[in-house]
Amino acid sequence: MKIVVIGGSGLIGTKVVAHLRQAGHQVIAASPATGINTITGEGLAEAMNDTDVVVDLANSPSWEDQAVLDFFQTSGRNLLAAEINAGVKHHLALSIVGIDIMQNIGYMRAKKAQEDIIKQSGVPYTIIRSTQFLEFLKGIADQATDGNEVHLSDVWFQPIAADDVAAFVAKYALAAPINGKVEIAGPERFAMYEVVAQYLRHANDLRKVVPNGKPSYYGGEISHKALVPAGQAELGTINFEKWWSNQLQKV
Repeated sequence: MKIVVIGGSGLIGTKVVAHLRQAGHQVIAASPATGINTITGEGLAEAMNDTDVVVDLANSPSWEDQAVLDFFQTSGRNLLAAEINAGVKHHLALSIVGIDIMQNIGYMRAKKAQEDIIKQSGVPYTIIRSTQFLEFLKGIADQATDGNEVHLSDVWFQPIAADDVAAFVAKYALAAPINGKVEIAGPERFAMYEVVAQYLRHANDLRKVVPNGKPSYYGGEISHKALVPAGQAELGTINFEKWWSNQLQKV
């Protein structure tokens, strides 16, 4: 099959491209750097020629409310229009667990808008909603740091390794579209502050994690269970300790 991976040079994209090429498929790792731009439309029509599956892993360079909404709406519409013209048979997008109940956060509103555009397009689709990545733990700690303290919520958190995310994305890209969504998550559930504290200990980072009791995420108040699957989900196999060990091997 010919598969186009939008965002093919990113954290998840590079891994997905590797999986699919190893399985013997023709894969285009699409990004503005390779002349394929979902915002301007550059290179989209050519990339879609004879394409069977499109995997959309594009992400907004800005988290500002209006900018991120504009990004996902523009990118989604341009991409799906090109797919319709080319007769693409399957559109797969990576989304986020819990976006329906976090619509007070601009990024989650934008991801919901992206999902709605996909559902209304008429292109057969699969939406994979993922929990947050283990690779985000440092960023979560950094944005919550005040002096030598990291003030974090006690909301439930079930982070998944990027390697597991990529394996799930590749699996569903090669399967028939489900015209619905599936949820994926890591194998372990923590309070958010607990797993960040664990990460900092392993990294020999002396910052102190302080649970603040506020159910929030990136500035928005959320329910304690918003970031974890509400029902059945496919679980990755890489727990925190295995993930950390893998990070050390890459150094």
